[in-house]
Amino acid sequence: MSHPETPCSARKERVIALSREYLMPARVSAWERLGVPLVIGRREGYRIWDLDGRELLDVHLNGGTYNLGHRNPELVELLRQSFDELDVGNHHFPSEARAELAEALACCTPGPLHYSMFVPSGSEANDLALRIARHATGRRKIVSLEAAYHGRTGLSAAAGRPDMARYFHSDYPAEFVTVPFEDLPAMEHALSNRDVACVLMETIPATYGFPVPSDGYLPGVKALCERTGTLYVADEVQTGLGRTGWLWGVEAWGVEPDLLVTGKGLSGGLYPMAAVTMTKSVGAFLEEQGWGYVSTFGGAEPGCRVAKRVLEICSRPEVLAGARRTAERLVKGLEELRARHPYLTGIRKKGLVMALETGADGGAIRLSRALYRRGVWAMFSGFAPSVLQWKVGLLADDAYCEALLGRLDAALTDVEAESSA
Repeated sequence: MSHPETPCSARKERVIALSREYLMPARVSAWERLGVPLVIGRREGYRIWDLDGRELLDVHLNGGTYNLGHRNPELVELLRQSFDELDVGNHHFPSEARAELAEALACCTPGPLHYSMFVPSGSEANDLALRIARHATGRRKIVSLEAAYHGRTGLSAAAGRPDMARYFHSDYPAEFVTVPFEDLPAMEHALSNRDVACVLMETIPATYGFPVPSDGYLPGVKALCERTGTLYVADEVQTGLGRTGWLWGVEAWGVEPDLLVTGKGLSGGLYPMAAVTMTKSVGAFLEEQGWGYVSTFGGAEPGCRVAKRVLEICSRPEVLAGARRTAERLVKGLEELRARHPYLTGIRKKGLVMALETGADGGAIRLSRALYRRGVWAMFSGFAPSVLQWKVGLLADDAYCEALLGRLDAALTDVEAESSA
């Protein structure tokens, strides 16, 4: 029921109270303690407005879900048109929208990737990729990075940071091995018994603060996989779709994965969509067993139409070139700020995949709060709270970037004053 007569502040208080009572009490309390009582109302482009009407520049983008902006007009219009003729569809039968999206993924992903399967979320896509890898290799063990995040469903929750897996009592923890980031000897040891189904790799680990791999790391992991009969699964949920300046992050390192997972931005921020794309050999079961995995809402037809257009937009040469130019402009501005603000100690960057180092434990949490007060929403890294994620959208213009850098300048001044008080 809507309450148009309710003032914004009262409406916001009501939403917070309902969320505390029925939805996520611990999270509501956590945001209040952090000084970020945000309830998003209007949203447009790379801006969001609190229900109180306060504007914020969005450089969280919900993990890249809004790479092309909130409510991108081209995608909104396409979705409206889709609803004139389509509904979710029936997953048992061929579908024009699903088939065309699968073809588009086969054409735009690196190397010999061919078959695709669709699910509503990145967590489910990673979960599905691990099941496929186990079937294709006949092995059960999964290797991932210690500080990785791959989702909160089943197998995806068991991969990555061990304490997250233990929280929900994941089964068979011995089958999930984690190794440190950038440690090839540890990876080689983990694969040495040739009993690992796959290595699941975020191309640039997001929740760990986007540490950029060295030139030889990802190719080195891929070479170890090939030597030991292990499949390489590229988790491109946050680094794909043009964010690195390449359509897929792994392309920047010349790696051709056996399976590639995409989500978040594939949805256009409008319709839940994620995909697993795999080589013909890995997906051979699709030629044998048509019902090995089904999903009622995976590959919903309106979402497929949107996802195909997302791929088209992100593949446009002018979009990729514009993203590279925006990244260069931002890095120049960030370096100027770093020269003037000791609180900002480093800049991690690969295209528009960026993060700001503060050099202080919890420093990114304090900077996130200061930015919120100055009209920017930027998320600290959950597994590296000294690092602030800095996710500017692919279509951001110069005026937006100037405003963003100006507000960051003010927030850094604020947090430095607080630190010295």
